[in-house]
Amino acid sequence: MYRRQIKYLSQNESNITIRELLKKWLIPKKWQHFFRIQHDVLINETYHPFNTIVKNNDIITLNFNFPPRSENQTYLPGHHPVEVCYEDDDIIVVNKKAGIKSHPNLKTEDDSLMNDVETYLTPHAHPYMVHRIDMETSGLMLISKTPYLVPIFDQQLSSKTLHREYLAIVKLNQPISEMSGTIYDPIGLDPNDKRKRMVRPDGQIAITKYEVIKQNKKYALLRLNLLTGRTHQLRVHLSYKKWPIVNDLLYNPEPKNGNLLLFAHELNFITPFSDDIQTVEADLPDFMTDFITNEF
Repeated sequence: MYRRQIKYLSQNESNITIRELLKKWLIPKKWQHFFRIQHDVLINETYHPFNTIVKNNDIITLNFNFPPRSENQTYLPGHHPVEVCYEDDDIIVVNKKAGIKSHPNLKTEDDSLMNDVETYLTPHAHPYMVHRIDMETSGLMLISKTPYLVPIFDQQLSSKTLHREYLAIVKLNQPISEMSGTIYDPIGLDPNDKRKRMVRPDGQIAITKYEVIKQNKKYALLRLNLLTGRTHQLRVHLSYKKWPIVNDLLYNPEPKNGNLLLFAHELNFITPFSDDIQTVEADLPDFMTDFITNEF
């Protein structure tokens, strides 16, 4: 059973009930029902009805005495060290290297980031995936140490309170006319290559914001924000604008010569059961800083 104790700090809010607080914390409705009928929410060690007002400095205990949604995530031990950028009792944020899969496709595989995090956390915890990034992309990934936080982070992803920012170096096959903007082109499957996606009118809504940090006649360094999370979204959108990411084997027609120059450098999320916004950043990898030094 997963158990959390939280000291409630009102921060000058108006009165809030237990029910309203659980909703604010993005706890799924089904779980709220379990908490109520099982009396598994306590205020100062005592159960109270859900319309009870929570007071400043109350100690709230949540007993997750029911099965999680993603209990069946299991991974074989991996073989590589992980670069930890943030860690607490429930969460770990790691910097994934380029060329490593986020997760295994088969239970028999042991060569992904999740396998390596399994080794890092064992025997005290196990990893539960919240989101993924492409194999060729490097950068920050948030991983939960308990399955009970995954649905909460899923809702943060949907509401964009879990926010990912990327840096990319693109080849300017066409000039960038505006220093910042938003790309709204829908993305669907590429009928000619099952590995790829493409912009197509019947695709899913896909929205990317971009900002030019620096550029010359050949290349640009872009800051990118995902407002949706389609497969290969950044790579497809930038290629469609004729700004393909350097060393993108699938979407850049030029030969690949090194790692994909796309890096998830910043991650923002709300620490579960609080109002605290956590920001985690990672420095650009050497292969990107070297390219900037040599080409800009």
